[in-house]
Amino acid sequence: MNALKKFLGIAWIALAVAVAYFAIGIFGGKLTSGKQDDLVFGIIIFFILLPLVVTGLTIFGWYAITDEYED
Repeated sequence: MNALKKFLGIAWIALAVAVAYFAIGIFGGKLTSGKQDDLVFGIIIFFILLPLVVTGLTIFGWYAITDEYED
């Protein structure tokens, strides 16, 4: 079971990297489109939601790798 936890921890961290990469790729155009609606949406995604999602997935994966869920 510990091997599965460690594997899934690596998977969560890889998912965090993938989310960050694709969010920057997809929503990067929103910041430079010139429309006010796109700019507000891009700022909310980049500076509020993206750090929360990536940090949460990374911490969850790190805890799974380091056996913090053993207790």
